[in-house]
Amino acid sequence: EDVGSAAVRVGAVWLSLVLALIVVPSALGVSLGISEAYMWVLVKTLEWATIRIEKGVKNPQPQMLKTPTANGIIERDETPMEKEIAHLHRVDFEFSDIFYFCRKGFEAIVEDEVTQRFSSEELVSWNLLTRTNVNFHYISLRLTVVWVIGVIVRYCFLLPLRFTLAAIGITSMIVGTTMVGQLPNSSVKNYLSEVVHLTCSRILVRALSGTIHYHNKENKPQKGGICVANHTSPIDAIILTNDGCYAMVGQVHGGLMGVIQRATVKACPHVWFERSEIKDRHLVTKRLREHVADKSKLPILIFPEGTCINNTSVMMFKKGSFEIGGTIYPVAIKYDPQFGDAFWNSSKYNIVSYLLRIMTSWAIVCDVWYMPPMVRKEGEDAVQFANRVRSAIALQGGLTELPWDGGLKRAKVKDTFKEEQQKNYSKMLVRNGSVG
Repeated sequence: EDVGSAAVRVGAVWLSLVLALIVVPSALGVSLGISEAYMWVLVKTLEWATIRIEKGVKNPQPQMLKTPTANGIIERDETPMEKEIAHLHRVDFEFSDIFYFCRKGFEAIVEDEVTQRFSSEELVSWNLLTRTNVNFHYISLRLTVVWVIGVIVRYCFLLPLRFTLAAIGITSMIVGTTMVGQLPNSSVKNYLSEVVHLTCSRILVRALSGTIHYHNKENKPQKGGICVANHTSPIDAIILTNDGCYAMVGQVHGGLMGVIQRATVKACPHVWFERSEIKDRHLVTKRLREHVADKSKLPILIFPEGTCINNTSVMMFKKGSFEIGGTIYPVAIKYDPQFGDAFWNSSKYNIVSYLLRIMTSWAIVCDVWYMPPMVRKEGEDAVQFANRVRSAIALQGGLTELPWDGGLKRAKVKDTFKEEQQKNYSKMLVRNGSVG
């Protein structure tokens, strides 16, 4: 009994401290300076570790720090096929024609520009979390001791703290939205719903040790509009709702996520689709248009890529979000990988494993840029509009812009892409007189 009562007292003290020092201040939108002090210590520690690593690789058997492979391990020649082959000024097929296709094939095997966007971003320097560069072996006893202390801090203190905060935030979200959902539709209900969403999002951000820098707040999405952003992680939504309320769009899930969805939709006009409905593009467009037409409803939050990309690039935006009409509010999100890898490789980790990795990282640090609203120009189709918005987000976030569909994460390249190259080559042969 003594052991049990002692455990209860310890748990009560722990919960009281978490509520008093973190939950209540975060719910009120104030800071006691604990997060700032933690980040200061963390930055100084990582700076010291980087200096130790740089000194270590200058020892008698040097291993210079390599540039991350994300910047390219091969030099690519971007000369198009027509220029590279057509300049030979001949009429017959030659065996050397295949060299162009062989080189492109080798480049794709060694380092294609799509697949590498679905793996964690590689760092130049070790952040005492994961050895993201092959050069980082044993450096010194002091650095190893610091790493061991870091493991103890992350797993024995930060993980229980973050789990407690996440449990409080999720429970508050479910209970709060369920209670608000019982009220009749009115301005009071909308106000209370926004308060619940903002409060719980702030608690969940603290559960991630989140440090978020919001830029150009005068461009924040307005009611009746559509907010589109690049997609790195499921926590993107929490990052944005920490600073404002949105109506979410997505597929109905089961389990805990399904419980949250059913609770929140009672208090806020989120748009959830069944698996069978999400494939009906006309139904999706119709429901989203109805939402946007009501200027009193919260802005819709959409991630047009449809899948998570690794914080280095922006891939093709699906055109559906840009066929609805209304004003588009682009938002660029860029995480700092030095403190933790926010990217979710859903092909490798399930959601539980991913959240465990996030909660045992040092922190989640990111920048969010609200960009000026954009509208579809006269004569501009949905694809052109989507590409224009994507280019603006990539430029603002310092991300590489790629035309590929993020669906290649799980699907093979469509035959039409291969056929396009074959058609281009056959047209060249016809034009040169080799055929016909």
